[in-house]
Amino acid sequence: MNLPLFFSIVLGVILLAGIRIVFEYKRALKFRFGKYVKTLQPGFRWIIPLVETIQVVDIRVITINISSQEVMTEDNVPSSIDGVVFFKINNPEKAVLEVEEYDFAITQLSQAALRDVCGKVELDTILSKREEMGKNIKSIVETETHHWGIEIIDVKIKDIQLPENMKRMMANQAEAERSRRARIILAEAEEQAAAKLLEAGLQIDRSPSAIKLRLYQTLSNIAAEKNSTILFPFPEEVLPRQTGHSE
Repeated sequence: MNLPLFFSIVLGVILLAGIRIVFEYKRALKFRFGKYVKTLQPGFRWIIPLVETIQVVDIRVITINISSQEVMTEDNVPSSIDGVVFFKINNPEKAVLEVEEYDFAITQLSQAALRDVCGKVELDTILSKREEMGKNIKSIVETETHHWGIEIIDVKIKDIQLPENMKRMMANQAEAERSRRARIILAEAEEQAAAKLLEAGLQIDRSPSAIKLRLYQTLSNIAAEKNSTILFPFPEEVLPRQTGHSE
């Protein structure tokens, strides 16, 4: 057997087996016999087969769902709340060396923080101040993840599921509130209309001619209907007149 050819083939296999391509949005941590050596930057890289290994870390913004959590609010309303966490790895070395499965750890922290924050406020606060609740959860989670080289970008509360009886009560409350506002608006309209009618009546009382003009306008509106017959039980001359008033 040709030994030079054999060694050439073995060397070629070793060279090919050690080729690694690191993408721009990733970083590769290189370990030699299990010991961390350095972080490989994007591009064409080569490692020693069987001696060195790499662990790739994605440094883009990563999204993790917070599974639905059963929460009892401060006003004793049971609800199921879920959310989403956006985070980014700023230090790949710490993210791999300081914590095991950082994504699972962030998920557990987020679930605990969500239950803690939402359990200390009333249901109305959760429904009306989701953004504030998300910020409170974010501050709790990032306190721990800061030491792992991970930045929590944002936490959002996605959905709040309530019991059916609570939904009916809230619907009835909303309907009653809309009815109350409608009655108030109607009462204000009646008040304004009454004020305008009083003002118009006082204006008409000052001039008999205004009464005549109003009567003629009313007759004109009635006469618009062709099938209408107009009867006068008294002549126009009996309408009150003010003596000494020039028309």
